Amino acid sequence: MFDLAKHNTNLKTEIIAGCTTFLTMVYIIVVNPVVLSDAGVPFSQVFTATIIATIIGTLWMALFANYPIAIAPGMGLNAYFAYSVVGSHGNISYEVAFSAVFVAGIVFVILSLTPFRSKLIEAIPENLKHGITAGIGLFIAFIGLRLTKIIQAHPQNLVALGDLHSPSAVLTLIGLAVTLVLMSLGVNGALFFGMVITGVIAYFTGQLKFDKGFVSMPSLPEGLVVANPLTAIGDVIHYGLYAVVFSFLLVTIFDTTGTMIGVAQQAGLMKGKTMPRAREALLADSVATTIGAMFGTSPTSAYIESSSGVAAGGRTGITALTVAILFALSAFFGPLVSAVSGIAAITAPALIIVGSLMMGSIARIQWDQLDEAFPAFLIILSMPLTSSIATGIALGFISYPLLKITRGKWREVHPLVYLFAILFFYQLAFLPH
Repeated sequence: MFDLAKHNTNLKTEIIAGCTTFLTMVYIIVVNPVVLSDAGVPFSQVFTATIIATIIGTLWMALFANYPIAIAPGMGLNAYFAYSVVGSHGNISYEVAFSAVFVAGIVFVILSLTPFRSKLIEAIPENLKHGITAGIGLFIAFIGLRLTKIIQAHPQNLVALGDLHSPSAVLTLIGLAVTLVLMSLGVNGALFFGMVITGVIAYFTGQLKFDKGFVSMPSLPEGLVVANPLTAIGDVIHYGLYAVVFSFLLVTIFDTTGTMIGVAQQAGLMKGKTMPRAREALLADSVATTIGAMFGTSPTSAYIESSSGVAAGGRTGITALTVAILFALSAFFGPLVSAVSGIAAITAPALIIVGSLMMGSIARIQWDQLDEAFPAFLIILSMPLTSSIATGIALGFISYPLLKITRGKWREVHPLVYLFAILFFYQLAFLPH
């Protein structure tokens, strides 16, 4: 069913890859409730909703698309939900905001069923695809450094080197060294074993504590947040949330499409410009977004941390299936998961190393052609600096056709690229983001 031989892999490698991806992204079941509880959503509601959305999207990806890609509520989208949608529009409750997510999800399912999204994957220029992969790599490495305070905020320069003597920084650097040694020696699942060793060190140095025990039952105190689709559509019309739905849609389409291309390229699963089984893969995300909104979580996205599983050898849906099973189990280990993912230094080395692996695609950009190189450069530069994959893609999409037009090569640009250049310009110029 999963074509292990064709993908040149085996069950053990796939399961280790699944564990690696799970450990690099399981932070979301702690971070997502923390962010969304700022918008007033109960912690335990989001904790369970996050797991439900992740299992549905990732299982779909495993069983129907056979990709080693995990789906979960997106970082960035959750912040946009909590601070821009609920926070800035004074009269909008989180229930109404989830209606907007639900409607975006429905539109998204419809778009995924049409050839539109797979056409979009083919329309994105090659150099922009390489720029997206590299930009995401820099972005997640930066997240790893920022979460562990190796890089910290600075009033004049925005960022500066943090305190390298802090326990978190020391643990990260040890974890990074251990993982790099394991990778240099060609150990299978080096990222995963690096985390285990770092976790053991954290436990014995007193940084990792299990105060609340290990096990608890999952709960949904609010039940279904969006129970009636018609009410949801009514909310969007009543509050005029068209711009919000449009922003969710644009960001999810490009976050997910960009991530899928990045991970599929890294795993060697792209067939030229096309991504096989693109419709099934894209449906995984749109279905998870729609169902996730009903239970109370922000839109889902393909997870770039999936690239850590690919780096550990994952090539098929068994990697994703393993992730889904581990997320299902983690629903009962809330206290344990929150203890481990509360120590950023355990997972940060994996993020930093995967960042360096993804930067490899920079070599494929045609740097000698300004009209190809500069838009890709803009994507790479802006993703980590704006903390947004979608903003990076937007700037690339706006600058690419402009440079092509000025060089008289406007016929080389796919019509969809012009369309999205206009949409992105409108979004950046006139909508909150």
